[in-house]
Amino acid sequence: MFDVFVSDPFTFLVYVFIFSLCIGSFLNVVVYRLPVMMRNQVEDDYLDLLEKEPKKRPAFNLSTPHSACPKCKNPIKPWQNIPVISYLWLRGKCANCKTSISARYPIVELTTGLLGLLVAYQFGASWQTSALLAFTYFLVALTLIDMDEYLLPDSLTLPLVWIALIANSFGLFTSLESAVYGAIAGYLSLWSIYWAFKLLTGKEGMGYGDFKLLAAIGALLGWQALPVVILLSSVVGAAVGILGIMIMGRDKNIPIPFGPYLAAAGFIAALWGNDITAAYFQFAGIR
Repeated sequence: MFDVFVSDPFTFLVYVFIFSLCIGSFLNVVVYRLPVMMRNQVEDDYLDLLEKEPKKRPAFNLSTPHSACPKCKNPIKPWQNIPVISYLWLRGKCANCKTSISARYPIVELTTGLLGLLVAYQFGASWQTSALLAFTYFLVALTLIDMDEYLLPDSLTLPLVWIALIANSFGLFTSLESAVYGAIAGYLSLWSIYWAFKLLTGKEGMGYGDFKLLAAIGALLGWQALPVVILLSSVVGAAVGILGIMIMGRDKNIPIPFGPYLAAAGFIAALWGNDITAAYFQFAGIR
């Protein structure tokens, strides 16, 4: 199969796009269910600490119960769950009760598909593509959860660190030494900023999940890429925040999740980090 993909790049791109669409459909499930599972676990742990019997709930995890319409509870059939196509075929409505389905579902599927396609186009049929595809899928899930819940779960950020370190144990993106120092520097850089900001203002500027996400990005790309990632994420985050306040009238006291900007910057740096650095050096007259 690998030889077929190498000899026929178009088939490989089509395969990755379709596969990524399906992963995007699964990520919709992860983004909704994982925070609920975490809240249930916290509640059970609290009741257990009080020596009370935890609540008996129906099984709720990433595979159970099966997907259903949130209003009429009618189970979603397999042919009604084909990424993007089913949404268009059903005209964005439940097949049973005709309740409107959020356009977010096909948008997430299509976005994941296009990001996967971009990775495959950039790296071709290679182990780098396999590793970066997995990394990208995690970044999509983390971005959406942070936007919804202001949360970057350890169950996603920590495996991401290990994916990066394992990939670079084979030297796919950088040396293992650079990856290890990248993870350390990524974590400590935001950790230091967090504590400096807290000591100066008495407020928390970001969460610990941001430290772990940047550690994962540093582990994938090496410590050398961290300045580009931090600069990109900060500039985009500041621009979006200012536009939100000026154009949309967003309350400046409402926190802005930083994870999505870190994820976007990490993805951009993985694909075009060297080009960005070279362009900056050329602009600054540095050789």
